[in-house]
Amino acid sequence: MNTRIGMGYDIHRIAAGRPLVLGGVKFESDWGLDGHSDADVLLHAIGDALLGAGGLGDLGDHFPPGDPKWKDASSLDLLARIRALLDEKGARVVNVDAMVVAEAPKLAPRRAEMLANIAAALGVQPSQVSVKATTNEQLGALGRREGIAAMAVALIEA
Repeated sequence: MNTRIGMGYDIHRIAAGRPLVLGGVKFESDWGLDGHSDADVLLHAIGDALLGAGGLGDLGDHFPPGDPKWKDASSLDLLARIRALLDEKGARVVNVDAMVVAEAPKLAPRRAEMLANIAAALGVQPSQVSVKATTNEQLGALGRREGIAAMAVALIEA
């Protein structure tokens, strides 16, 4: 059995008038995140972690931001496509652990929905996915609510 670990990181600026989507869950908000797709920073970090673990490059390689095909694309769909790439290599997801860094919104009330969405896209059980949140203690750009960042680690088996 061959196990591989990958890590991912993403950050997006706040953008007025855009939907706020995290973990495939749409949050009630006057602002969202700026990006070519739905700008789901959490799923982008997870996707990069999985691609890294599989030795498959990064999100930009597979879903270029300049390609109109991916404009406003659902990051849950992108994650399912990444799972298909892993399937083609004979790899399976063992687990994913992710952290969102944001002053708002509160994720805890919607965490179960996020876990279910991520698990479904990856073909795993929700118990194989962890999503945590922290603030930046009002320090720096994230603390000033200028953006949201996420980090993720993924373990796969081939």
